[in-house]
Amino acid sequence: MSLRPFDLEQLRSLVATVEAGSLSAAAPVLGRSQSALSEQLRKLEDFTGVTLLERGKKGVSPTAAGQRLVAHARTMLALSDHALEEMRGATLTGELRLAITDYFRPGAIAEMLKRLRVRYPRLRLHVTIRKSLQIEREAGGGEFDIGLSMRILDGRSLPEGIPVRREALRWVAATGFEQEGQAPLPLLVLPEGCSLQRFVRQLLEAEGVPYVIAHSASGVAGLQSALVAGLGMSCLNASAVPDGAEPWPPARALPPLPEVEFSLLPPRPGEAPLVGEVREMLASQLA
Repeated sequence: MSLRPFDLEQLRSLVATVEAGSLSAAAPVLGRSQSALSEQLRKLEDFTGVTLLERGKKGVSPTAAGQRLVAHARTMLALSDHALEEMRGATLTGELRLAITDYFRPGAIAEMLKRLRVRYPRLRLHVTIRKSLQIEREAGGGEFDIGLSMRILDGRSLPEGIPVRREALRWVAATGFEQEGQAPLPLLVLPEGCSLQRFVRQLLEAEGVPYVIAHSASGVAGLQSALVAGLGMSCLNASAVPDGAEPWPPARALPPLPEVEFSLLPPRPGEAPLVGEVREMLASQLA
């Protein structure tokens, strides 16, 4: 005679209740009413034929049998979730395309890709590093599935997005860098397509701070190298300041800088369900 299988939703209810410590705390997590959750747990106890929870004034706690079943339930639920993710991963044409601003933390990108690879092993991940302005402009063009851009919090309204992290902007230069007398600031910049560098130049001009372009790099990595080499000073978000550079306290005051916000671009109409799941995962991991 074959045994009936466990109901995964009942197991999910048990795990959530034990983790929350009470039915009242677990019910909103599961999106159920307290009475519906209580019914699920009652059915599970009837099915197993043992008492799984001790109920008291301070909430609930698992019995010895309940503890054993919770351990099994976590394994079963994880396998179920993994099987579903694997199947959905196979439906995304085998590829997930990410576009990430080059100002974002390099170490975080590597860790993010590693976690995605573990969770979605059948996906082929394709990552491109782009300027934020380019990511924003190409959001609806189908060139990538998920975009992460950097936006300047200077009081202007921002496009729709999912904020994941804020950082300070800093005037930076190589450790020990000194400016020659009253000479214009030797500014290190990126091309005109970079919204941050355009903002910096406009800010200096509005404040009447003289500067010269001492070096123009093609990307943030090149800008960081020029900074460390002592070719001039620049403006970077906190996590992009390389080793060998530091906040620069010049002889004359420079304009105060706003913060920046890293944001995931919002969902596009008709995108695959897995894209939304990965976006939610990134939103929690990148904060």
